[in-house]
Amino acid sequence: MTSPRKPIPKFASEAEERAFWESHDSTDYIDWSRARSTSFPNLRKNPQSNPDKQPPPPNKPRPGSPHSK
Repeated sequence: MTSPRKPIPKFASEAEERAFWESHDSTDYIDWSRARSTSFPNLRKNPQSNPDKQPPPPNKPRPGSPHSK
């Protein structure tokens, strides 16, 4: 028999949730022995989700390239 798990708290924001999981062990809250594998075959990356990783527009040269000024 496994030990009882702690309830996962409700979070006011994603930042609060991120801070919580950075300082807590998920095995105290989730029984990973019961986890199942899954796949998302139609999932695509959203280029809007991380503007720092977007390539520059096609009509502008990349910074540091021989064509940039």
